[in-house]
Amino acid sequence: MSFSSLLGNQRLKDNLTSALRQGKLGHFYLICGPVGSGKRTLARLLSAAAMCQQTEKPCMTCPHCRKILSGVHPDVITVEDPEHKTVPVRLVRQMREDMFIRPNEGDRKIYIFPQELGLEGQNALLKILEEPPSYGLFLLICENPEKLLPTVRSRCVELRLQPPPADLVRRQLQEEFPRASGEMLDTAITQGGGFLGQARALLAEGLTENPQSEAFVQALCHRDELGLTQLLVPMEKWKRDALMGQLEQWKTIVQGALLLRCGGKSLSPSAQSLSQSRNAGDLKNILSHLEKSIAYAQGNVSPAAICGYLAWHLR
Repeated sequence: MSFSSLLGNQRLKDNLTSALRQGKLGHFYLICGPVGSGKRTLARLLSAAAMCQQTEKPCMTCPHCRKILSGVHPDVITVEDPEHKTVPVRLVRQMREDMFIRPNEGDRKIYIFPQELGLEGQNALLKILEEPPSYGLFLLICENPEKLLPTVRSRCVELRLQPPPADLVRRQLQEEFPRASGEMLDTAITQGGGFLGQARALLAEGLTENPQSEAFVQALCHRDELGLTQLLVPMEKWKRDALMGQLEQWKTIVQGALLLRCGGKSLSPSAQSLSQSRNAGDLKNILSHLEKSIAYAQGNVSPAAICGYLAWHLR
């Protein structure tokens, strides 16, 4: 099966397959591309290929491949901390110490970094990259490689993911979203930059908006101050992460409505309703307040204060 489950990027896959057949797999790979480009998929496949004992790597059926693809292989470690924006340097130092403990089951010990590394973390990582043990493999997932130190980038093999052919993406989306029209599929592919992950997320969000979003749009469409307040008051008790997720969805809807006002397209029925009820100036003002609210949430402002802010400014 090799790397066939990763859409497109044939040259990249051919190069990796050739390196594996010749036994020339490197120690440090930088997997880069925008959100939804398949970076995590490639990291899993490359980890499986590095451990696979079959001729065609990854075979997807041997014990190593199955464990890695299920996320339970003891020699494949993910280094991240969802509670922080970047990986704390202490975790990198722990990884550095753990690296010198030999693998449990496989021939390699693989460390995947799906989260951004700060300068301290990068410098800590450099110390092990200079002289890694023969069994070590590091996979650093990154959206913006330009943010990395030149000394880090110079030690890596860069794997930059490109958009797959549009017909492949369209075919996959048709299988996953049989209710979506051809126009919706084309719009999702265009707005997603041609990447399957982004197009999939856009379709999923456009087709499955939650009750809070529907109520939010209805309140805005009818200029219903009471309805908006009744929506926001219970949300004052939400966890900050849940509130941020909801604000992001509202932001996407308003952006879609503004895009429609400017002659563009949107996948969201709510965005279509909102664009018919509010002018571009209103939508820009609403979007500005939502962006400020998201920034407040990121700055640890309480959910109650954020909901109060929105109830006042969007009335």
